Amino acid sequence: MSTTTFPASDPLTWKQADTDVHVATRAGEFAGFVEFDGTTHLVRDQRGLELGTFASLDDAQDALEGAHAPEKPPLSFTFTLPRMLRRRPRRARA
Repeated sequence: MSTTTFPASDPLTWKQADTDVHVATRAGEFAGFVEFDGTTHLVRDQRGLELGTFASLDDAQDALEGAHAPEKPPLSFTFTLPRMLRRRPRRARA
């Protein structure tokens, strides 16, 4: 399975697929959807994973847009062992 990533500059395009379903695409590729169950708007991404429920359609659409924002690279740090663990073990005296 391959995943396609799009630059954040490509906006989501929304289309109403049914009275209670709005579908998002980005650069022609399926990006997710919002489904209204009568009380809340349920957001799912392109893999069908639930991103949450929202009171308004605008909030739900914003949540999907935010889910597609580029991830920040993880903070990097160097791990060094404590000094006593870096030394070679000493031989026991006879």
